[in-house]
Amino acid sequence: MEPVSKTKKNAGRPAKAVKKETRITIRFSKSEYFIVKEKALKAGLKTAEYIRQAAIYATIKTRLTDEEKQMVKALVGMANNLNQIAKACNRENVLHAMYYFQSDIKLLDDILKKFKNDK
Repeated sequence: MEPVSKTKKNAGRPAKAVKKETRITIRFSKSEYFIVKEKALKAGLKTAEYIRQAAIYATIKTRLTDEEKQMVKALVGMANNLNQIAKACNRENVLHAMYYFQSDIKLLDDILKKFKNDK
């Protein structure tokens, strides 16, 4: 008779490398839930994994600070003033000045667009 080895086998599912310990509950309306579920399906992910990835990697645009709001208002005011001067130059047929004002207006508009897109 041979001796019986008494090694204990690990039963059940193997342990995961990264254990998710914290649970966060979130409520959706029915329409929101179906939108999220459809997006997860298109991405080829389970709904929970899709929400997890979106929460970690999505970028949210921050609001403007009070100082930034004041700067935007000042730039808009400058752009409006230059536009009015350009219109006056156009009425008076001052083409050379009109050209410079149009280029300044375009620069201000570009700055405002970049500033808006950064936030």
